[in-house]
Amino acid sequence: MKPFHKLPDVFKTEQVKPYYDILCKKSKSLFLKRLSDIILSVIMLVILIIPIAFIAAAVKLTSNGPVFYKQVRVTTYGKRFKILKFRTMVENADQIGSLVTTQGDARITKIGRFLRKYRLDELPQIFNVLSGSMSFVGTRPEVPKYVERYRAEYYATLLIPAGITSLASIMYKDEEKLLSSQEDADEVYINKILPEKMKYNLQYTENFGFRSDLKLMLKTVKEVFC
Repeated sequence: MKPFHKLPDVFKTEQVKPYYDILCKKSKSLFLKRLSDIILSVIMLVILIIPIAFIAAAVKLTSNGPVFYKQVRVTTYGKRFKILKFRTMVENADQIGSLVTTQGDARITKIGRFLRKYRLDELPQIFNVLSGSMSFVGTRPEVPKYVERYRAEYYATLLIPAGITSLASIMYKDEEKLLSSQEDADEVYINKILPEKMKYNLQYTENFGFRSDLKLMLKTVKEVFC
């Protein structure tokens, strides 16, 4: 953990300090979290390299545009990075619509719907985990536009790396359906859905551990295939 006085100004608040103090006492857990991320990501890459190659070929052959979708997100201490996903939408989709996706979104390709259903579009994020930008479990990284609207306490979730999965993402797995009937999906997400997700994210930041991470990963697999 960085010394508190060296954190960006938005982190140096009375709302974030209690979470910072808790995490400072979990230095061993943070080390084990990073070590397990490295080991697991290497194992998964060895096992999944062939399926990843097949998905990449399918994306390339069925629609125009790049295989991977890269988008700027925010992770530890407010650092920006490019999250990797298999492209599931038409090219330049983020320039012709909302930054959040709604059910029945016309921008989603046919193969994209299948990949999203089973979260296969997120497999390339293994590389984000390996690089240290993300962890397997943690708050899902938001785009800068949404982070700029954070309440003071929400910045506590950025004291540790963003994650591929979290309890919030499991609880809101049907987020696209919730936003599908909204005229302004961005504002509904920021003002209604994000605060609810942050309740789970802040709980995780305060109570995370190796066992709870393992349970969340297993729960994610169960939710995807059930």
